[in-house]
Parts: sequence; structure tokens; C-alpha cells
Amino acid sequence: MSIESHRESRGSRIEQTAPIGLILASLLGLMLTVTTSASAQTYQVLYSFTGGADGGGPDSPFIMDTAGNLYGTTGRGGDLSCGISIGCGVVFKLDPSGIETVLHTFTGGADGSGPEAGLLRDAEGNLYGNASEGGAFGYGVVFKLNAAGRETVLKLSVISNCAYLRSVVS
Repeated sequence: MSIESHRESRGSRIEQTAPIGLILASLLGLMLTVTTSASAQTYQVLYSFTGGADGGGPDSPFIMDTAGNLYGTTGRGGDLSCGISIGCGVVFKLDPSGIETVLHTFTGGADGSGPEAGLLRDAEGNLYGNASEGGAFGYGVVFKLNAAGRETVLKLSVISNCAYLRSVVS
């Protein structure tokens, strides 16, 4: 087994293929990829976001259902006329063949905007998440998105002078 490590440092890339200690790698800020052989790992782009109606900037963790669909959020894209020039974000599903379906487009109003945390999924297929901005008071919402794509705001943030919501589970 080999461990390949990468660290971005001022535009340079450090690569190591010899086994190294995981604790040391963690302390050095290395991102590790563990493989059983050099040919076992491949890189494949599953979907390229355009920043338009399909969303843009997916920087939160994905979740996967039993059918192999990935679910996630983008903090940008979606409705580009929502009052934020880069868009208010979307909730999406990516099927195993790479076809993206937008499940919800945030408007920046009562439904929120800028979903930046990951999603949770219950046994019925409902998705739960948060949007760090928008909502009744402008400080974000916690939402539920049912399997049919209907959003319900579960909790309005009434936090003033506080940082954005970042996670559904704290």
C-alpha cells in the first residue's frame, strides 16, 4: 500500500509516494490518497458546474443514497436575479451517470441563500440543510426539502451580530 500526499504551497506541489506517518502528514496539512496499487486510483470529472441555473461553487460535503445518487449544495449560481450577482445557490442531485437535477433554487428571500454546509437525508428521502443568508431576518434558515422538491423553512435564525450558519448539526 502506498500513500500519495499533496500539499499546495504558493503554487508549488509537493508529491510523496513513499509511505509516511498519518499523524505527521496531518500536522503538515497534507491531503492523503490511500491506494493499493498505482493503477487502482483514477480521477474522473463527474459534472462541471456552469455557475448558471445548475449552480456553482459546490464546496460542502456530498451525501450518497443507496442508488448511488450524490446530493449537495452550491453557494452560488441558480437564480442570478436573486439580488446577489453570483446567484443564491441550489440544492442538487447528481445521478451515477453524471446527470445533474436541481432540486431547489434559492431566491434569497424567505427560503434563504448561500447554502454552504452539507445536507442530511432521512429514511423517507427528505433532505435537511441550512442557508447562511436570507430568511425572515437576513441571517439564514434551516430547511427541509421533501422528495418532491418542496422546501419548508424549519427554523429562522434570529441571531443578530453573529457569523453565518455553517452546519445543521452542531
